[in-house]
Formats: sequence, structure tokens, C-alpha cells
Amino acid sequence: MYGFSTTLTGSFNEACNTVVEKLKDEGFGVLTEIDVAATLKAKLNIDTRPYRILGACNPPLAHQALTADPDIGLLLPCNVVVREEENGEITVAFMDPEAVLGIVNKPEVSELGRQVRAKLENVRQALVETRADQGGNIG
Repeated sequence: MYGFSTTLTGSFNEACNTVVEKLKDEGFGVLTEIDVAATLKAKLNIDTRPYRILGACNPPLAHQALTADPDIGLLLPCNVVVREEENGEITVAFMDPEAVLGIVNKPEVSELGRQVRAKLENVRQALVETRADQGGNIG
């Protein structure tokens, strides 16, 4: 498995904002944001449900990873996908950094992958708690 996820309900944009907030709470910044739906509309004139890829980075852990292996940048940042499903729910899917960084085959990098995964699991749990606090709705 290369990822893990949770679902939210409510507004897509509000869900994106909440995900960014919860990432910040765990020390992540969003370096990139790709609006896949807008890109497909602009390039191929295809209408799709909202879909964004957030490139999340925890600077201290990224620095440690880059120090351990300068080519690790090929595997960074950690992607977080926020997408609207057919039923209107919002899926938030997280790349599993433990699985991805495990391909480097260096113990210090594998340990960083475990640390980053734990932080992203905390983000997922915070989203689950936020959903529960709001009666199942975000936004």
C-alpha cells in the first residue's frame, strides 16, 4: 500500500483549507498546489470533479532526508490528494512516506519515513476528529 486516507463531507474548498491547517499543526507547509480539474479543463477541455494535489513538506525532516541522501528530492514532497467523489464526499489521501522512502534502502531514511508517516497519520486523525466535532461536516 502506498497511501492511506479519510473522508470528509461539506465544501471542497473548505476541506482543502482544513487539510492545509491540519498539516501546519504538524509542521508541514504546502510547497505546491496542483488543481488537476482546472488543468484538465484548460488543456483538454474536460470537466471533472474537483481534485487537488498538495505537496506537503516538513522542513526539518526534509533537511535530514536530503542530508542522508541528496537524491531523495526525487521522492519529495509528500503528496496529499483532496478529491470530490461522485457522492459529494471529499476524500483526503496521503502518500505513505514510509513505503516510498523505504525504496532508498538506508536505515536513517527509513526511520525518517516512519516519523513523517506518524505526523501524517496525526493529520488524518485530526481531520477525523474535526469531522466528528462538526457532526460529520467540514464546511
